[in-house]
Amino acid sequence: MCTGKCAKFIGVVLFPLGICAIISNLLLYFPNGQILETEQITDFVWFFHGIVGAGLLVFLTAFMMLGAGGEGCCANRCGMLMSVLLAALGSVGGAYCVVISAMGLVKGPLCDTGDGVYIYPFRNDTQEDNYLFKPDTWSICKEPENIVVWNIVLFSILLGIGAIEALLCLIQMINGLIGFICGTCMRKRKTGVA
Repeated sequence: MCTGKCAKFIGVVLFPLGICAIISNLLLYFPNGQILETEQITDFVWFFHGIVGAGLLVFLTAFMMLGAGGEGCCANRCGMLMSVLLAALGSVGGAYCVVISAMGLVKGPLCDTGDGVYIYPFRNDTQEDNYLFKPDTWSICKEPENIVVWNIVLFSILLGIGAIEALLCLIQMINGLIGFICGTCMRKRKTGVA
């Protein structure tokens, strides 16, 4: 496959992933559709890992990949070099999303355990006693309703999206380097008849 076509394909795939990441991050602000006070929202949501990391940074990368792909031509060396640099940025954005999502999963949500005070009831768990592997402990969170499942599902989605985006951007870095170094196919040019 031509490196330009590969770049274009990866760019097209990154757009829906970025949109899903932004939507997932936004949903973390509204557990079960409830509007909460800012101090009642889990702290790892405020890192904007889905909006900025797996969203906007990846969109920049995807736009460049589509431009570098052009009409499938491999000879766009400058575009391929720029796509390598922006793919590195997209890879960092995806990795940032993975790290913050993993931390959000491990540390658990902020919730009301029944006394009207929002706390992190799972923050002192050890690796062996982690709440993720003990669903019977999830009922400790009374408000917002189903907050534990809400956070687990959305942080897991963000973790998966970030990992896929980082992998695709790494593939584009390799593809772009190949296109920059070995770009041999030329665009067909129309010659004017005199």
